[in-house]
Amino acid sequence: MSDVEQIEQQIERLDDQGFARLRQWFIEYDHARWDRQIEADSAAGKLDFLADEAIAEHRAWKTRPL
Repeated sequence: MSDVEQIEQQIERLDDQGFARLRQWFIEYDHARWDRQIEADSAAGKLDFLADEAIAEHRAWKTRPL
């Protein structure tokens, strides 16, 4: 049995309160992990193309004030 299958079985045994706690923890963990990935990608220049595209569109008068 894989680790994931063991975790799935343990989750299935949780009561409602335990499951709610797990769900909240997982949401926070997932968001933090996503934030770390975005920060790493940004620091590595992997997102520079997005800024370049936005600047090019603005210079081409394809934007409007918010």
